[in-house]
Amino acid sequence: MPKKKKSSKKRGLYDNIHAKRRRIKAGSGEKMRKAGDKGAPSAQAFKDAAKTAKKPKKKKKAKK
Repeated sequence: MPKKKKSSKKRGLYDNIHAKRRRIKAGSGEKMRKAGDKGAPSAQAFKDAAKTAKKPKKKKKAKK
């Protein structure tokens, strides 16, 4: 049986940040980069990510 291909869609900025936080929590020894460090996301990267971010779904109220 052929293996499934991964989605060709790129992962987003926040997906990468959350993945790194999970790796750090698991004990990878990595550290998050500080703002302004080489390789750290810029303020413009966060602005661009906000343009394509999905809005959170509204919670439905429970019927009594």
